Amino acid sequence: MKGLRVGVALCGSFCTFGQIMPQIRRLTESGYEVYPIMSQTAYETDTRFGKAADWRKELESITGRVVWHTLADVEPIGPRKLLEVLVVAPCTGNTLAKLAHGLSDTSVSLACKAHLRNQRPLVLAVSTNDALAGGGINISALMNRKNIYLVPYNQDDPREKPCSAVANFGLLCEAVAAAYDGEQLQPIYG
Repeated sequence: MKGLRVGVALCGSFCTFGQIMPQIRRLTESGYEVYPIMSQTAYETDTRFGKAADWRKELESITGRVVWHTLADVEPIGPRKLLEVLVVAPCTGNTLAKLAHGLSDTSVSLACKAHLRNQRPLVLAVSTNDALAGGGINISALMNRKNIYLVPYNQDDPREKPCSAVANFGLLCEAVAAAYDGEQLQPIYG
């Protein structure tokens, strides 16, 4: 899959950024051309998990590209057919809801809308505290849409956060390859 243009969009599930960066590096080392995208929140919010500027710097260092983070940055994805695959990792409950309901008011949700207009694979790596509660309906709705694939996920802390789920980020490269071939990596949950 060398040379495959893959967008990787990060949303505000900041606790997972440390797990995602090595997977983005893996994509680049596998020969993918990776284009980094961040939601405005991820792009500018410092948290206990790190400073926004440090995450941006690491992402740009791994990919060799400037992070797209505005609506104007991502809008050309559709008309110019810039990507073969787009990954949202982490994909928060908020972004899942926006995608399920056709909202495109953030850089990540607009990137997804722009990309899907070309009928190309969108890979979602779920990370939300309500995946098995209120967010479940959005995940189910998206699973039934053409060209949308999920990175396999499971409960991250069944005892303390029984409704929370997170993608197995270690399967990100495999999920991208499967989605590019039009297949859902299995099992999706468990």
